Amino acid sequence: MQKFEFYVSGFDTSPFGIEWMRFEKDSPVNKLIKTVPHIAFEVKDIDFELATHDFKVLSEPESNTVGIKVVMIEHNGAPIELIEFEKNK
Repeated sequence: MQKFEFYVSGFDTSPFGIEWMRFEKDSPVNKLIKTVPHIAFEVKDIDFELATHDFKVLSEPESNTVGIKVVMIEHNGAPIELIEFEKNK
């Protein structure tokens, strides 16, 4: 993840599905994301969720992996990751 200067690990081996994120000192990622642990939720449609709720967006929706779209929002002072998986039709 050179663009954002962070690395992930552990998801493949965690019995709980936990993914660990480590950030380089100069990572441009929002400070809240770098300093406060977050949880992730799968949603059917990220654009719908953003249009129908007044979320503070910490990182714009992105598709860095084919078939997966993510956005980071702030809710009650904590970062939350919303994930949309492309469904095969």
